[in-house]
Amino acid sequence: MGFLATFLDLLFPPKCVFCGGVLMHSDDAYCRRCERNLPFTEGDDTAWRGEGFDICVSPLHYRDEVRRSILRYKFKGKSDYAESYGAVLAQCIRQNLAGKYDIISWIPLSEQRAKKRGYDQAMLLALAAALGLDDVAVETLRKTRDACAQSTLSGRDARAENISGAYEVADAELVEGKRVLLIDDIVTTGSTLAECARTLRAAGAVSVCAAALARA
Repeated sequence: MGFLATFLDLLFPPKCVFCGGVLMHSDDAYCRRCERNLPFTEGDDTAWRGEGFDICVSPLHYRDEVRRSILRYKFKGKSDYAESYGAVLAQCIRQNLAGKYDIISWIPLSEQRAKKRGYDQAMLLALAAALGLDDVAVETLRKTRDACAQSTLSGRDARAENISGAYEVADAELVEGKRVLLIDDIVTTGSTLAECARTLRAAGAVSVCAAALARA
């Protein structure tokens, strides 16, 4: 099996999800060039606090190669990017949120949006990140209303109003008394995260922290 994997890598070398460059090893999250040049967050810039949730951490800024890569992931069918993204996010979670959560979950798409896209990108990211943490991700929320895409709105108030009441808890017994880690691909104003945190807390969650691959 090892020989076959090596042979396939020679025929079809694995590519970096950010810039498309050839990876030295198939299990690398990104290439050496991107290791030097990606807009990684640093220090206090890695974490921030918002309404309803304790802390949100992100390993990357949402710009340049990161932005173009995530757009391909979400809108061009590149669901396989989740494995590399998950490795990057798992490292950030391990460094910043160890011991701060009991269960890992994600901010879900509506059923209509997931059907149209073919997959829920936040769910795939959460599953991959959890695997990198030797853990599992579980469904805690459902999006019951197909609101306008948050990216089409500007301003915190408009985004908060758009998403208000759009989520429900999938299993109250699962979250009651637990510290929940929510995962998403991008965080902008934090309005969606705040609404999901509010919903989880109303169902008995003790606390909510979050991790997003990129911070806008």
